[in-house]
Amino acid sequence: MHITLFVLAALLYMTCAALPSKQRFGISVGTAAGWLLHGGALWADMVVPGSLRIGFAFVLSATLWISVAAYWLENRNFSLDGLRVLVLPTAAVAVVLPALFPGSLIPLQDKSSLFPWHVVIAILAYSSLTLAAFHAVLMALQESRLHASPADARDRWLARAIDRLPALLTMEKLLFRMIAFGFVLLTLTVLSGIVFSEQLFGTPIKWDHKTIFTILSWGLFGLLLAGRVGRGWRGKTALRFTLTGFATLLLAYVGSRFVLEVVLHRGLA
Repeated sequence: MHITLFVLAALLYMTCAALPSKQRFGISVGTAAGWLLHGGALWADMVVPGSLRIGFAFVLSATLWISVAAYWLENRNFSLDGLRVLVLPTAAVAVVLPALFPGSLIPLQDKSSLFPWHVVIAILAYSSLTLAAFHAVLMALQESRLHASPADARDRWLARAIDRLPALLTMEKLLFRMIAFGFVLLTLTVLSGIVFSEQLFGTPIKWDHKTIFTILSWGLFGLLLAGRVGRGWRGKTALRFTLTGFATLLLAYVGSRFVLEVVLHRGLA
């Protein structure tokens, strides 16, 4: 385990989360440095010759690693300082989890060449929809600020960060762009899991809690996008669907693996 790299990445993330927003260059450089350390440690620990280390901690850490990259790129086009104070502290916690919960090694010699791609696409889908969930939380806070008096949170740092966000309509467009991208990736994850189940996992498709929660989450996000196009869904309806879909997706793998690995002390099936 590259514990030193994980800890350094966590410290950089927390420092960048705490810096005042006027230190834009320092935040950008520090976040990029933390992201590189985070990614290097993940790669070194997950990719073992002939095997792949998987577990709830590694999936969650990889998800936040990609979410940090997406935040960093989006922040160059829009002022998303409020997203920084949500994503970076969460990433700081996620980055050290693999050191505490090492997961299990999965041999690749008896797996299809599609298996690593299935894992990568699934993590990308998780990441996109995780960032969308953070974005939805920010929008909910932003909407509540519109109905609050200016004196209610005048000196609160989060309120000031929220006040610097783009207009709510712009935030909504960004939200649906993230959800659409994540939905495409989640669709590929579901299809690859169903169509190539025997090649990927060596067994036919299992209709267990992981499969059911994943498909349920896919249905919720699909319904949201259809409602957006067909009925113009937006506002609180969009936020509720986003957070419910994300919570369901979280239960599909990370939640179930946490129970199995940490509570029941079982390895990966």
